[in-house]
Amino acid sequence: MEDLTRLIISHERIDNIKNNNIELTNEEAHYINKVMRIKTGKEIFIANGQGSLWKAVKVKNDCLEIIQLKNPYIFQEQEVYLLGIAVVIPKSGFEDILRMCTEIGIDFIQPLFSERQVNKNLNFTKKLVRWNSIIKEAVEQSERLWKPSILVGMDIIEWIKSRDNQERVSISITREDTSYDLNKWLREQQEFVNKKGGIFWNVIGPEGGWSSKEIDFFNKNNNTFVKLSETILRTSTATINASSILNQWRNDLGIRK
Repeated sequence: MEDLTRLIISHERIDNIKNNNIELTNEEAHYINKVMRIKTGKEIFIANGQGSLWKAVKVKNDCLEIIQLKNPYIFQEQEVYLLGIAVVIPKSGFEDILRMCTEIGIDFIQPLFSERQVNKNLNFTKKLVRWNSIIKEAVEQSERLWKPSILVGMDIIEWIKSRDNQERVSISITREDTSYDLNKWLREQQEFVNKKGGIFWNVIGPEGGWSSKEIDFFNKNNNTFVKLSETILRTSTATINASSILNQWRNDLGIRK
């Protein structure tokens, strides 16, 4: 594929353009003109974060013309098996988690709250704007065609209760005896895999560990505990480790819709 600057523009905006021309926001125009220094008449790639990639030509500082709008340069089907990371928001490093999970290939990122969480006082509306911007930049940098979704934060117990029968959840835990590691748990999901589709989650707890109330709930809910390492990992390290294991498992399946 050609090495062109890549810009993510939502599918809603692309669906509503006329005459193949799309007006850029001030932020997008700054990126194209001042950061990447794209000259008029030069091509870039436009992606919608939902599998489609087009070539576009800069016609003005604030306008691009999409080439063959109804026939994308590349279209990639979404994966059959979707991957999710649910993580209790740490005191620091969550933005790095977002970048790296996006680059690795995670499809859903669920921020969680728990009893032993340090960072509980968040302006969530403002944070989601910032976090979506970070994910968008990581999609552009990594050249993914599907943008992962970051969901609204939830308490861990309420989030577990809200899962449906198209989702499988494993809970990462330390200092507890378990015969499972994440790889083993994923291998044992074959029956679910054969039904086609679904989301496979791994849940990462706070650096202070799960509370006794939370562990009791997981046990009563028959959630599977898994280990990610023989050593104690920080939240950010555990999240990236789990993301890599999930993505490698899916790659080994080698299946798309």
